[in-house]
Amino acid sequence: MAFCLVWDTEAAKKYKESEERAKKSAENRKESGKTKASKAEGLFKQVQKCIRLLRNDPRRPSLETHEFKSLANPYHPKEKVFQAYAQQSTPGAYGVFWCYGPHKDQITIIAITPHP
Repeated sequence: MAFCLVWDTEAAKKYKESEERAKKSAENRKESGKTKASKAEGLFKQVQKCIRLLRNDPRRPSLETHEFKSLANPYHPKEKVFQAYAQQSTPGAYGVFWCYGPHKDQITIIAITPHP
């Protein structure tokens, strides 16, 4: 069962900025004839994959999803917020912070940030 994604305004903005940086970097790379992807391209690809996997199965082992207690759930303050890793074994690894809701079969992406 795939979940429907709901985006927090700041999370959507961060995702869009990351996507734009990756596209610009890819264009510059192609113009210069380089073949190796940039960090911006790699990061966006990893975040994009994390969100796709999260949407399909939030309990997927590779996401290393766990409860994150420092953020409040925007819909139900007593409900849990989770973090799923977009990157592992990387200093300042990026994570996707999310919660269930506001309705059944929905996941809200709260933030996309480097690990604190």
